Amino acid sequence: ASRALVVVVLSLLYLCRAIFSSEYFSPLTLFNNELSKQGCSSLSEWEEYASECGKSSILQLEDPACEEGSSSSCESVFSLNAEKILNQARLFIEQKKIPFPVANHNVNEELAIGYVLIGNGLYDEAIKHFSLLLQILSPLGRISEALADLSKAIQLQPSARLYRHRGTLLFISEDYVAAMEDFQQSLELKKNQPIAMLYKGLTFFHRGLLKEAIETFKEALKLKSDFIDAYKSLGQAYRELGDFESAMESFQRALLLDQNHIQSLQLRGMMLYHHGSLQEAIGNFKRCLQLEPYNEVCQYMKGLSHVAMGQFYEGIKAQTKVMLNAPLLGQKASSEYLKVKYLREYSRYLHSHLDVPVAEYNVDQDLPGNFKNHWAKNLPFLIEDYEEQPGLQPHIKDVLPQNFDSYSSEVQKLICTADHLGALMQYDTPGFLPNARIHRAMGLATVEVMQAMHRTWSNSKVRVHGKTRQMQWRDMFDIAVKWRRIADPDQPVLWLDQMPARSLSRGFNNHINLIRGQIINIRYLAYFDSILDFIKDRILVYHGAYNPRGLLEVRQALENVNKVEDLLPIMKQFNSKTRDGFTVNSKVPSMRDPGKEYDGFTITITGDRVGNMLFSVETQTTEERTQQYQSEVESIYKDLTAKGKALMLSTELGDADAVCNLILSLVYYFCNLMPLSRGSSVVAYSVVMGAVMASGKEVIGRIPKGKLVDFEAMTTPSPDSFSQMAKSWMNLKSLPSWYQSLPSVTETFPSTRTMIEVLNTDSSSHCPRKS
Repeated sequence: ASRALVVVVLSLLYLCRAIFSSEYFSPLTLFNNELSKQGCSSLSEWEEYASECGKSSILQLEDPACEEGSSSSCESVFSLNAEKILNQARLFIEQKKIPFPVANHNVNEELAIGYVLIGNGLYDEAIKHFSLLLQILSPLGRISEALADLSKAIQLQPSARLYRHRGTLLFISEDYVAAMEDFQQSLELKKNQPIAMLYKGLTFFHRGLLKEAIETFKEALKLKSDFIDAYKSLGQAYRELGDFESAMESFQRALLLDQNHIQSLQLRGMMLYHHGSLQEAIGNFKRCLQLEPYNEVCQYMKGLSHVAMGQFYEGIKAQTKVMLNAPLLGQKASSEYLKVKYLREYSRYLHSHLDVPVAEYNVDQDLPGNFKNHWAKNLPFLIEDYEEQPGLQPHIKDVLPQNFDSYSSEVQKLICTADHLGALMQYDTPGFLPNARIHRAMGLATVEVMQAMHRTWSNSKVRVHGKTRQMQWRDMFDIAVKWRRIADPDQPVLWLDQMPARSLSRGFNNHINLIRGQIINIRYLAYFDSILDFIKDRILVYHGAYNPRGLLEVRQALENVNKVEDLLPIMKQFNSKTRDGFTVNSKVPSMRDPGKEYDGFTITITGDRVGNMLFSVETQTTEERTQQYQSEVESIYKDLTAKGKALMLSTELGDADAVCNLILSLVYYFCNLMPLSRGSSVVAYSVVMGAVMASGKEVIGRIPKGKLVDFEAMTTPSPDSFSQMAKSWMNLKSLPSWYQSLPSVTETFPSTRTMIEVLNTDSSSHCPRKS
């Protein structure tokens, strides 16, 4: 079986063009794909109705003589259909032509189908076929045996091909450093290998080394100028870097070479969605589905895009198609299949509330507790006694396109102001793609927070969840939450303390992997050094308390540590309790009760060696911890309201500064609590900007490169230091008087329909561009 797997893997890796970008695709065999595409549910049905099912399933296959790295184009020389593939595979078995057959007849048949596909040049289908087979065989531990066989072969007679094959197996095992070294060895022995160069780039990509990946993909394109998968991978690397224009150009080049390249259409569509360009995204997903009707990702994203634009009939129809595409026996369910039931139920809920004033209902109270809990935790939809949301009601029409010119000049100015304010919240950090839709939504949230706080400080009441009353701290954040929800219905932005009591009592973890194995989370790379320093300090405090005699030795050892990965061996050396890992906890000081501290976040480092470690940060939202933080927030908000009211009657600059400090202190505790299932950071910053504007100050500055609002709050030792640091980048100036004359956001966009309309509206040729 070991040698059979070697053959499987080598055949796959020698001829494949993009195995490692196939994570977005369900690994179905070609034959099952052909059956489903032609409406046949079984092999017997295929044989019985071959003339009906098979007459149009002709696949163009490339010349098997085409070599990797060849600069000459490989034209299609003949065609083959799925029935012939199966017949050829059976013939292979009967004639005993399969290399290294195994005892299991079913595995032999799967191997034979794969060899037929490869022999006829149908590489992409072979990739999918072998991927499924690898899923079955990998748990048996066969890859390590295959690696051992290859290593022996390399010792006997090293070659570019053997290094490439071993490198790809190491890639599958997520040992990206060793894989990169093997691809480099292969390229030194044989330079003209665009596929090996592509894989080398992918090892950098998966380690978060995006700039190195981009340079390597460009090298692959120098070797093969029409290398579609290199352009596609280059586009994905630029997308992860947050460079939308360069990513678009790369995907465009891939599609110029092959307008039917499904992966490029799919990836470009997903990027357009996350850039806020929903209509353009839908065009890509539609084209993708014309070429591959069973593509779950394109189907799911098409449904999501329609719902986000308020086109519920098309959206839910696409979602239902994903729901019907249940995984085959033994096949792992796709993430889209797992998510789609939640999206469909939430879509129905949004549709039924499309014309209800947002101030009259409450998402967190309306949605069932177990539904919210499962959705936020991304669990399979297995909810007992769940009652589905009402189906689409014909009298509620879809959201119609809104022309920018149809808004009054005052509302147009409000929209342009929101676009500008939202852009100031954009993170200049790898992993964060600019999203114009999010910018507008959170810009409008900022203005609405400003107006609501101004009314509150002027002793006016607000309408919240069907009641008129004085605004509380949660109401202020709920303004931003409602805009964040409507901008992207795919993400559950929910209050964790509104989850079922049982879920909260167990603790609701917000978990972020910073390093997993060799995979680095590039979003938080700028914080690795400060977290490392924090861990060192905590280790010294621990040893000072429990092992003061060895403190000097520990301090000297820590001075030589420059990477998080090197901490674990030192901890094992000096602390007998450290086996496979250790944790470090941060503390958050109280303003309300000086000297008191709350639990902050927990840093966990586990693993038995470098390259096999987990470095993560998490906050555990328990009921007790939530109450502690909320009492702190309520105390600050009470003080903020009093000082805000005094500010309305004063022109003293010191009063405005005190108000600003209180606002930032309140957000400091909000970010450390992490009370939302998603979106805490942008919600917090829009509240900061809006409340600061209510105090008479305008935010001019942008968030500095590498800075993240929530992580700044979590890694800063006190609310005062957080306030000083945040004000330094916000660059506060006096608020221009015209802000006071902007229309009321609450009254202008009172319902979900009007909110979606304004987010859909194109203002690109109307709003002045600001640097």
